Amino acid sequence: MKILMVCLGNICRSPLAHGILEHKIKLNKLDNIEVDSAGTGSWHIGNKPDQRSIEIANKNGISIQNQRARQITAVDLIEFDVIYAMDSSNYKDIKKLDSSEKNQHKIKLILDEVNSVDNKNVPDPYYGR
Repeated sequence: MKILMVCLGNICRSPLAHGILEHKIKLNKLDNIEVDSAGTGSWHIGNKPDQRSIEIANKNGISIQNQRARQITAVDLIEFDVIYAMDSSNYKDIKKLDSSEKNQHKIKLILDEVNSVDNKNVPDPYYGR
């Protein structure tokens, strides 16, 4: 199984989600699951994750500093089994990439996996302090 985490720039939310899931996969010895992350925007391609995300990951024993931002492509919609968007705006942008509409069922909001959450958007910390 291949899982893709997607946010806007691929430097804050999706790299952290990628790192957390990868960490859990290793802890549980689930060798048949691959994780990656991407952004819907192209602003940060090639950049490492935001320092705040790196610090949060490090505090929790997770390393994400070797990740590099990339932009999601239409090919990702074919290659990945599940694509998790961090918020509704990115969810809509990912769906627009699927011109054939054959892969719409793979695209999900990550917080839809949490039944008790009313707000289905992971807040973007980019402009936060």
